Amino acid sequence: ILIFNLQTVIVDETDVKAQAKWQEYKRYVNYEGALALLSGWTGIDFGQYQPDQVLKHIHTNAIQSAVETFSSADPSRQWTLQGLADWVGIGGFGPLLVGSPQTVADELQSWIDETDVDGFNLAYAVTHETFSDVVELLIPELQRRGVYKQDYQSGTLREKLFSQSARLQSPHPAVGYRQQTQIAPVLQKQEVT
Repeated sequence: ILIFNLQTVIVDETDVKAQAKWQEYKRYVNYEGALALLSGWTGIDFGQYQPDQVLKHIHTNAIQSAVETFSSADPSRQWTLQGLADWVGIGGFGPLLVGSPQTVADELQSWIDETDVDGFNLAYAVTHETFSDVVELLIPELQRRGVYKQDYQSGTLREKLFSQSARLQSPHPAVGYRQQTQIAPVLQKQEVT
């Protein structure tokens, strides 16, 4: 079993630029939208609370772990509805890392060293910019450190996971549903063109 941690990364050339980018993103967080998202995740109607109301021990029959996540994320923090909306407004429930490639790489390596997590499932702050920044700025830094691969094995996901053929093999139950007569003409047609 591999464990991947949700992580949102806002990266730029310097820490100062990354912080400025984060502040810019925060300007576009929609309070009502964040609450709707949060309500969907938790089953709690947050419309009954005031934005500056401190949220403590909310009882719900819905997803208890989601409620406990924000309640226990920072035990010393007095969570208000506005603070909660601001938190989930960029990247959702996961931790947020903001900084230069070096700063973010240090933090990611710290997560791995301290928690033994196997990797990260990156959430986006802004599509497609978040992932472009990760590819252009963060990945080269991780590769320079030798903690991110530079070459990729060829083949399908199935071949990489199971070291087998690109197609299912017997005795897998799905093999019986393969329609050989329809597959062969399609493959031949593709080879001709």
